[in-house]
Amino acid sequence: MVTGTSRKTAEERREEILDAALTEFAKHGYEGASTDTIARAVGISQPYLFRLFSTKKGLYLASAERCLADTYETFRAASEGLSGDEALEAIGMSYKQMIAEDPRRLQAQMQGYAAADDAEIREVMRTGFGRLVELVEGKGVSGERVVQFFAVGMLINVMRSMGLDEYDRPWAKRLVENSMKDA
Repeated sequence: MVTGTSRKTAEERREEILDAALTEFAKHGYEGASTDTIARAVGISQPYLFRLFSTKKGLYLASAERCLADTYETFRAASEGLSGDEALEAIGMSYKQMIAEDPRRLQAQMQGYAAADDAEIREVMRTGFGRLVELVEGKGVSGERVVQFFAVGMLINVMRSMGLDEYDRPWAKRLVENSMKDA
């Protein structure tokens, strides 16, 4: 009996491409990433990749939107039914877990912020970040606390990007330890 290989739907293939794009864009940024590398990672041709995403920028924007949407979903799920500092603590812990388990997510966010001089990328980053802010604001915390939460979160992003949690210097250890208190 001969069994054929099952073909993937365009949506299944799209998901695979977005995952491979997350890896490539997180590592190399928008300018440095290779669409050929992304296509080869999922076993498709570049023309097929462009049939689904039109342009490299279209793929980048879809990847950035997905990354921020996944972060939003992590925040939402962690804080469901919670409010105030309890919600913020749950969000913070789930975010730290997410970026520890899949560092591409943090790298992709940092690449997106760095590429925000491009108007289309800036708009995707603003929109995604705005959704995160609005979710946190909806948890019944003051505006000042929302600012503090995101400020410490960004500090954590920068420290994690530099590997300060593994850097054996007293100043780095103090900074990492004190940032965990304020998150």
